[in-house]
Amino acid sequence: MLLLQPYHLFAQGKKIALNRNSIGAGIPERTQTKGISANSTTRERILINEGWKFYKYSSLAEADTLIYDLRPEVREDRDGRPADERPTEAAEIAAKRAVLKPWILPTGNAFIKDPARWHTRPAGNPGGNFSFVQRNFNDDAWESVNLPHDWAIKGPFYKGWNTEIGGGMGRLPIQGVAWYRRKLDIPASDAGKSVFLEVDGAMSYAMVWLNGNLVGGWPNGYSSWRVDLTPYLVPGGENQLAIRLDNPPSSSRWYPGAGIYRNVWLTKTSPVHVGQWGTSVTTGNVSKAIATIDLKVTVDNKSTVNEKYEIATEIYALDGKGKKMGKPVARIAPVTLAIKAESSETVSGSVSISNPKLWGPLPNQKPNRYVAVTTVSAQGKNLDAYETPFGIRSLRFDANEGIFVNEERIYIKGVNQHHDLGALGAAFNVRAAERQLEILREMGCNAIRMAHNPPAPELLELTDRMGFLVVNEIFDAWELKKPPLDFHLIFPDWHEQDLRTLIRRDRNNPSVIMWSFGNEVGEQYTGEEGAQVAKRLNAIVKEEDATRPTTVSINYAKPHMPLPAVVDIISLNYQGEGIRDAPAYAGLQGIRTSPLYPAFHEKFPDKVILSSENAAAVSSRGAYLFPVTDGISAPVKDGLGGDPKSLQVSAYELYSVDFGSSADKVFASLARHPYVAGGFVWSGWDYLGEPTPYYLARSSYFGIIDLAGFKKDRFYLYQSQWRPGLPMAHILPHWNWSDRAGEVTPVHVFTSGDEAELFLNGQSLGRKKLGQHEYRLRWDDVKYTPGELKVVAYKNGRKWAENTVKTTGEAHKLQLAADRAAFQADGQDLSFVTVRVTDKKGLMVPNANNTLRFFVEGPGEIVATDNGDPTNLVPFPSHERDAFHGLCLVIVRAKPGQKGTIKLKAESDELEAATITLKTINGK
Repeated sequence: MLLLQPYHLFAQGKKIALNRNSIGAGIPERTQTKGISANSTTRERILINEGWKFYKYSSLAEADTLIYDLRPEVREDRDGRPADERPTEAAEIAAKRAVLKPWILPTGNAFIKDPARWHTRPAGNPGGNFSFVQRNFNDDAWESVNLPHDWAIKGPFYKGWNTEIGGGMGRLPIQGVAWYRRKLDIPASDAGKSVFLEVDGAMSYAMVWLNGNLVGGWPNGYSSWRVDLTPYLVPGGENQLAIRLDNPPSSSRWYPGAGIYRNVWLTKTSPVHVGQWGTSVTTGNVSKAIATIDLKVTVDNKSTVNEKYEIATEIYALDGKGKKMGKPVARIAPVTLAIKAESSETVSGSVSISNPKLWGPLPNQKPNRYVAVTTVSAQGKNLDAYETPFGIRSLRFDANEGIFVNEERIYIKGVNQHHDLGALGAAFNVRAAERQLEILREMGCNAIRMAHNPPAPELLELTDRMGFLVVNEIFDAWELKKPPLDFHLIFPDWHEQDLRTLIRRDRNNPSVIMWSFGNEVGEQYTGEEGAQVAKRLNAIVKEEDATRPTTVSINYAKPHMPLPAVVDIISLNYQGEGIRDAPAYAGLQGIRTSPLYPAFHEKFPDKVILSSENAAAVSSRGAYLFPVTDGISAPVKDGLGGDPKSLQVSAYELYSVDFGSSADKVFASLARHPYVAGGFVWSGWDYLGEPTPYYLARSSYFGIIDLAGFKKDRFYLYQSQWRPGLPMAHILPHWNWSDRAGEVTPVHVFTSGDEAELFLNGQSLGRKKLGQHEYRLRWDDVKYTPGELKVVAYKNGRKWAENTVKTTGEAHKLQLAADRAAFQADGQDLSFVTVRVTDKKGLMVPNANNTLRFFVEGPGEIVATDNGDPTNLVPFPSHERDAFHGLCLVIVRAKPGQKGTIKLKAESDELEAATITLKTINGK
């Protein structure tokens, strides 16, 4: 049994526990600051997402030569290679060419534990004479953009085989070299301050110049990082920032996005301030009566004076929107700390809170939060104020009973999520991410696994606020490669820095319950050699956070192998229910294992087991293909579950990829092994890239919810199991089959009841009861007759829920419905408008695919459209799109600062048009 009582928090700034005397390592001598200046003030953290100029070279051949490092030649990159194919050795690079890596590596020094391994910045200033980094370069002809920005999402899509970017990476033009430029307004009053550029994510190989000086950078496109601008700033003068990105093809197994796709901040502080990600909150002895709060604060002294400083902290309760409420509920006694010039020190303090409001997952608990406000002062002057939101909760991990939060057993009903936001691409948007979580919560989901990279910080703010549990993950590859140009190229130089930044940034988020530092890595295959890599990474995690367990998700390593023994939690990808072990999967090539929950439980009786990836079922919303397999799980094949002409996969929700299983099989496997703590479905939403089995498509078929946010039938299967107290019943397929009169058309029902009776045009087709380990009711011999299907579900003998499906009339008109009719005019908030094609009676026509056109009037704009069809290669910004099985989506954004009324109109040549009115509020 593993007992943990972790800490939790999230900060506007965040933490980095710098070693003493580390300040300034690897950068030129800074502007000298002596003591406490008259203009010392608390910190400013300024969002600088607006007013950027963007330029992308038309081809790699035209790009400048300011490269981070050499890359191997890509001789083969097979689009559509099996996801569970064994990773291979890194390629050697023989060519020699000047690279900028030696100037970039020092950026990560603060995250390398051993000072002997710190990187020393070479002399010189590479790129200093390049025109794009100069203040006087005229960038008027460049594109004006606001961040977050994904340069690839507007397309166009690549079509066909042997394209530069294939289906695996989403068929969008992510590859290439691009520049972003922005002027910084640094008033003369900022002289003497420390000024940092903080980047939440830039894809990828980012390098930063300020006023013609190479400042630093970071190659991993998913990491958050910062550079110190102070030595290069001209307070009171014009300051020119330039950022170069280099996004390689063949670098990912899914759509990575491109550009500065997360927020960018300018942080100004006194030279003496709380360090980067410089606070750590842990909670102990947690009960409803009392909780102990332990706080560590790292303070950096970037002045030239040895001085004593006072560090004090007040703790406030937060409301549901993250606002401080009332007076402090506790104070940590002030501590005086002597810090030498150009150094840093860490101080600790504790306090108890009576009757704490605990953070816990919905529905039985509430995600209550607090904030620790830490001030640094000297000589009676406040130098810095730093806010650290956190939650109070206990965690306990039991190998036989699972995961406990505040002593309530929480069975994990989780999904895996990639980082793209569908038609918006990788450019992070809070409202779009919130909508994803809202729909998942409606299904009964209570946990998210971040697959397979650090998320945007704001996503963890949402999971904190909304009460989801999170497995925070990093690294899809270590030293062995998957795609030819993936993270393995930078792993030797950057794995420690990337891992420490993840944990320091996110360790105070109460929603994070464990750290995963690898997914299906090739080192599973290399025995003790691979286990040694895992041990090094595991040790780094434990140094940064000993309060949460560690894990690595494995799809090949078996109980007797050394790698699983390294981590605290056994996370199994598909091995729990078995891989290619059922009769329908016989003869398929690849990893083959029998169900391994028992073997792992026997080998590791003290470790919790999680199904970190399960199902990998595939379907296209509303596409029902015949015949239907008579089993509960089958691999999708052309002609059996898949259509190679339309590139669609049957929505009967019985089909999976070769290494996967249907939801039905997974539910049964988990039920037979009650010691398993639950699991994470692959995947919650469809995502761009990896369109197994049809790689001529653009996006995956794995989602329970399609790329546009429309629910597949599988949604209701999961809801029936994950929300057993919700009266519900769901019939599939639709009942518009004019070409199937008299033919067998199986009818399936998902229900949270235990039995149901099906009626066709009022005539009973029989009452059926769910047996043990059965999760759907099947009437497989129904012959199609137009009219009405109705199901009446029962629970414990009593009527529980009903559902009806009717044959509709011809498509006649459009209907519009917004997820929110009023939204913010801040340039970021969105309204998601669903367009339905209906008959005269208002019933959605499930096989309608009419071409639709969209128009907007007023202070708004159409950002993107989508229909959830994984094969649709119309660019997302298009205002014209076909409906897909009766549905389409329009994403509307209000123009910044322009309150008023927006009218969205949808029309089609064959249909009655429709208009919806949206209101914008609270502009800038």
